[in-house]
Order: sequence, then C-alpha cells, then structure tokens
Amino acid sequence: MSFSKYNPALLCDFYEFTMGNGYFETGKKDDIACFDLFFRRVPDNGGFAIAAGLDSIINFIDNFSFNDEDIEYLRSKKMFSENFLEYLRSFKFSCDVFAVPEGTPIFPKEPVITVKGPAVQAQLLETMLLLMINHQSLIATKANRIVRASEGRPVYEFGSRRAQGENAAVLGARAAYIGGCAGTACACCEPLFGIPAVGTMAHSWVQMYSSEYESFAAYARIYPDACTLLVDTYNVLKSGIPNAIKVSKEILEPMGKRLKGVRIDSGDIAYLTKKTRRMLDDAGLHDCRIFVSNSLDEYIIRDILMQGACVDFFGVGERLITSKSEPVFGGVYKLVAAEENGIMVPKIKISENIEKITIPGYKKVYRLFSKQTGKMLVDLIALADEDFDFNRPITLCDPDHTWKHKTFTDYTVKEILEPIYLNGKRVYNSPDIEKIRSYCLGEISRVWDEVLRFENPQNYYVDLSQKLLEVKHSLLEKGASC
Repeated sequence: MSFSKYNPALLCDFYEFTMGNGYFETGKKDDIACFDLFFRRVPDNGGFAIAAGLDSIINFIDNFSFNDEDIEYLRSKKMFSENFLEYLRSFKFSCDVFAVPEGTPIFPKEPVITVKGPAVQAQLLETMLLLMINHQSLIATKANRIVRASEGRPVYEFGSRRAQGENAAVLGARAAYIGGCAGTACACCEPLFGIPAVGTMAHSWVQMYSSEYESFAAYARIYPDACTLLVDTYNVLKSGIPNAIKVSKEILEPMGKRLKGVRIDSGDIAYLTKKTRRMLDDAGLHDCRIFVSNSLDEYIIRDILMQGACVDFFGVGERLITSKSEPVFGGVYKLVAAEENGIMVPKIKISENIEKITIPGYKKVYRLFSKQTGKMLVDLIALADEDFDFNRPITLCDPDHTWKHKTFTDYTVKEILEPIYLNGKRVYNSPDIEKIRSYCLGEISRVWDEVLRFENPQNYYVDLSQKLLEVKHSLLEKGASC
C-alpha cells in the first residue's frame, strides 16, 4: 500500500478495531451507544473557539468503506474474527450524527458532535472526527483572533510552507478563511474551495536581477495592473522604497497605471511602515498600500497598531497555520450513553482530574440570545428528552457553583446541534465557503465584547439543566461508592 493511496477508513487508532471485534465476540455488535465530541479548554486562554471541520467529516463518512486490501491487512494481524472482517467488508453506515455548523462559536464541555448508533460504527469514527475537528477548529480559532487584532485590515493566510503536511496546509487555509482571513497564498485553495489566492514576488525575484530597480521594473512591465513590490531584500528605506517610487514614476505612471502596494517582510514593522507611509505620500502615492508580513500573530499586530504602524494588509504564516502559541485543540470523544432494554442510559467517566469528568447522557444544546441586543446570553445543555417552555422565563444555575442562579426573561433560543445524518442517511448539505465565513463573522458579532478579550476574557456560561445536573451528581455518587 502506497501512502498516496491509503484508505482513510484505516486512519484509525488500532484499538477501535480491537474494540469493534470485541463487541462482536461478546454479543454487543448491535448495541446502540452515544458518543460526544467536545473540548475541555479554549486555546490561548481565549473566551471561545470556532467550530470547523464538519465538511471534511461529511466527505469522510460519505465514502466510509473498507476494501479487500484493508481486510487482508486486518486478517494478517490474526486478531479478528471472520464475522467482524465480513462486517467491515460490507460496511453500511447507519448512525445518527448531530453537529454544530461550521463557523459557530463553541465553548468547553458542550457537545460539538454527537454520534448515536451501533457501538462498532460510532467507535470507528473516533479518530477521524477528532483529527478533523481538532485541527480545523484550532486554525479557525487562531485565525479569528488574528483577524480581530487587525481591526478591520484584511489578513491573508501565508502558512503553506510551514504547515505540518499538505492536508494541514490546504484544510488549514480553509479553516483560516472561515475564521475571517481574506485569502490565502495556497494556490490550490481557489479551485478547490473558492478562496481567493494572492501573491506577488519573493526575495529570490529581486536577487535574480542585477539591481533591485531592474527587478522592480521588470515586474511592473509584466504586471502593470497588479504591481506590489517587495522592498526589504536589501534596505527598505534607503533602496526599497526609493526604487519602488522610481518605478512608479518612470514606468507605471507613463502607462496610466498606479503602484498598488509595497510589502515589508522584516525589520521593525511599526517604525518602517510609518517612515514608508511618509515617503510614499510625499511622492504623491497616497493610494499605494502597505502590506506587511514577518512572523506575525495577534499580539504583535495589536502592539504595532497601538504604536501607530501604517499597515493596510497583513500576511500571517507560521504562527497562524500551526497555531504556534498553542498548537493543540484538545477535543475528546467520549461515551455518554448506551441503550439498555430500549432506553438510553447515561454513562459517565469519573476522574480525580475534575476537568476530565464527562457530562453524561444523550443531550441537546440550546443557545439563548438577548432580544434587545441580539447578543449570546448562555448555553443550556439538557437531556434530549427534556421539554422546555421557552416562551416563559427560565432560571438556570451554574453547574460548578450551584448557589449561583440567574433568570432569563427576554430572550430567543435555538438548538445549535443540527442533524447531519439520520439512520446513516445524510440530511445536511454544507453551505459554500462564503456563506460559512459570513455566518461565522455574524455569529461572532453576537458575542459580548468582554468574552472577545484576548487576555482574561469574561467566562461565558454553559449551564446544565436541573435534570441533567441531578443525573450527573447521581452517577458521581454511585461511582464514588464503587
């Protein structure tokens, strides 16, 4: 099997197969189980994360099957029954899958995806669901932090060459666009997803010519309608900007064209852009934009703008595509209920590490919004069979500090988990990338400013219904006595 031709169905932790076979051997192959995919904390100690990766999951599930080569490999391990191998050979997906739409703000401990169906099938999905949600949600979240720091200036994703592999580059660029980036340097993302691909020149272009001026002049003649020049190969202020201005005056303007921009990729960005802006303006190039790159992130961008940097566009690479400051999203996939005699019985994982204690049960998640401001108020996690009258005031309590209560009276509500598959049949079509991106930015506008802070954000409350809280406490007490 060559790496380029592997079947994604085998991109699976091996214990998923040992457990699946075990369910066959112990008569549990048809038992119904419910798993939640959720995360425990927001990267970079932020106030929220952004869901991304659902489209990749749909593509995976739609094509989920095992071929003869896969079966022979598993048979060679001499661990699996022929009944189990035949089940895989004729695999037919039959689970229910509910998920938060891409671009939705999400919070720790609440389900991002819920899978309900035969335990064998639900178990086999674990690895792929986690790697897709973990990676793409991480990048979408990081991208949005950087975009918010830019204060309305477009941010372009420039990280392909620093990504951990080709899939990370391509899907990372898609996630970054969902999070608010304006485009990408990754050329294949435009035909694949419709994400604008951008780029001009590298330092090697400038070095290939006998002088910086000659390199700029050649570029201007070839691309007179889209001429942006990289001005830091030698010296930004002594040669780069003067040569860019000279090319504008001697080549572009006689053609009736304007210099579109200059890019600075090194040095003190705040200082250099202020000097550059003054030099361009003095030359009558008020409309020439300044594009900066150079290992940027949300903190550097915020600081240089506070220092008065004159920047029109940002290009952000390695610190975005790898989420360098915190490169792990930390999503997990846990059993929360199993069917017994036709009833979904809640299950819990107990740990001495409090944050690893799971929320049991087959659940729904509701999000309440203020009618007056449209802002998000609170998320409510409840058992799936609970009924609420959302036309009346509702009182919720903090699940960790249960003496804290708050009554909500003037609100609207929506369920944030949407059906993706029912009985194995897909009932959801992913919106196009522009709709997802627009939806994401719209939903973030409904998050309180206090939750948007980069440092010490206000905690957004995710509450449990009273019934669910009682179920959780009952299972904790039962577990403590075991």
